[in-house]
Amino acid sequence: MKEFVVYTALRILLFLASLGVVTGIWLLVADQANLLATFVIAFVLSGIGSYYLLNGPREALAQRVDARARRASVRFDEMKAREDAD
Repeated sequence: MKEFVVYTALRILLFLASLGVVTGIWLLVADQANLLATFVIAFVLSGIGSYYLLNGPREALAQRVDARARRASVRFDEMKAREDAD
């Protein structure tokens, strides 16, 4: 579960940083910032950035999920084998 929390927190921080940068640049260029446009641009930028910047935490999360799925599959197969033996 730790990997999920770390990856999610990093994604949120990356989005907030992107939102701050986009809003700051928008306010430097214009007097007012369009909130919907800044959110969309920040969302796209953080998505692209997370693909490159958060590869390590994403891989750790994927490995954790895979290991958990394998353990659940083994337990399920053991339970099924016990039912067949009865």
